[in-house]
Amino acid sequence: MRADLERLGRYDEHRVRQRLRDGFSADHTSVIEAGGVFAGCVTLRAEAEAGGGADTQVPGWELEHFYLAPEFQGRGLGTAVLGALLARGDAAGFPVRLTVLRGSAARWLYERHGFTVTGQDSADVFMLRRPSAREE
Repeated sequence: MRADLERLGRYDEHRVRQRLRDGFSADHTSVIEAGGVFAGCVTLRAEAEAGGGADTQVPGWELEHFYLAPEFQGRGLGTAVLGALLARGDAAGFPVRLTVLRGSAARWLYERHGFTVTGQDSADVFMLRRPSAREE
């Protein structure tokens, strides 16, 4: 994420660390391992717990802090993790929202999984994925 923040002229080491600390929730954060090695982390929680949802009409989940170490990117791991998380949202019938930095390659991953843009500002793109139809 550092490269994207630097590209946008918004990298501040203190601010980045504080944002992670402020948003960290052990109850909702999963460690991602590949071959027994730490590969990253991801947080998925109800929007009320994430502080989001102020502009939403339907309850949902917020996907936050989805980080993969560079050596694990582009190898299908992010696709597998995201697919598993979205399957949980589909089973519960909840939409999933997230924020991605403008120009981030991760946006392509999210769009492939059905996320659409709901808004943006000078640094962020806000996205939503509605639950897929479930087989009854």
